[in-house]
Amino acid sequence: MANERIILGIDPGTTIMGFGLIKIINKKMEFIQLNELILNKYDDHYMKLKVIFERTIELIDTHHPDEIAIEAPFFGKNVQSMLKLGRAQGVAMAAGLSRQIPITEYEPKKIKMAITGNGNASKEQVAKMLQQLLGLKELPKNLDSTDGLAAAVCHFFNSGKVVGTKSYSGWDAFVKQNEERVKK
Repeated sequence: MANERIILGIDPGTTIMGFGLIKIINKKMEFIQLNELILNKYDDHYMKLKVIFERTIELIDTHHPDEIAIEAPFFGKNVQSMLKLGRAQGVAMAAGLSRQIPITEYEPKKIKMAITGNGNASKEQVAKMLQQLLGLKELPKNLDSTDGLAAAVCHFFNSGKVVGTKSYSGWDAFVKQNEERVKK
């Protein structure tokens, strides 16, 4: 593990995309930023995906993260919502992969467990724990940004551990680990 690195955490969404950045210096976390991208002002789903891609690239080019942690879509009852969420996650991942940044995906329960010790914790519990861990003065109105930050902190807590998540260092690694998904 390097002495200093930056982790970008992303909570993908097509209404709100949350993100958070932390810096790790000598195995100690420092808060950089958390924010959200409000997407409900765009009517066109494809425009939302374009904005997610562009904003993710902008974050990467501004902060130069060494790694990206992203929340995996959870399986809900609405297939259309799941599809849209998967697309949002995919374009955020594509932005990171286009800049050769390793990406690790975490299940929502794994993130909650890493932050609070409870895989069924509420968004509010996760946000409050992050506030304590990182010394945040106040919490945002929407908690999508703290969910993005939670993905980054979860990744830090799992650094150096073998985790049952998928991790890609670039397009070649993605293709190699997902050969069944490649059209021949």
